[in-house]
Amino acid sequence: MKVLFAAFLSAFVFGIGLALAGMTLPAKVVGFLDITGTWDPSLALVMVGAIAVHAVTYRLIMKRPSPILSAKFLVPTRRDLDAQLVVGSLLFGVGWGLGGLCPGPALVALATGNLKVVVFVASMCGGIVLHRLYIKWTSAKV
Repeated sequence: MKVLFAAFLSAFVFGIGLALAGMTLPAKVVGFLDITGTWDPSLALVMVGAIAVHAVTYRLIMKRPSPILSAKFLVPTRRDLDAQLVVGSLLFGVGWGLGGLCPGPALVALATGNLKVVVFVASMCGGIVLHRLYIKWTSAKV
């Protein structure tokens, strides 16, 4: 129960941060990518702020023997690139640039009831299900 509450609280604070920074507005992302038009640097400032906070807190947290609510840290150990990662990253970037939303801000913006956001989240969930089915199907063939 503590883990679920911590996850909910973390997501809630993250969502508030995204909303306050205006990152739930697709126009912000599109404005950031429009470097030849009316460029909006606010997305870059949000990213730099997030990287700065992460750079400090990650080092402090990793000095602990274990997390507060778990027996061990679950940190990715793979360092290689594969086709799935490259293709997935490209699809994510193109989709983010075209739609102006990525998963976190889209889930926060879902509270607005905007039909475009609802369609985006439904499509995202459909893509997740299709990917899981594909992985299950290809794993069964091996």
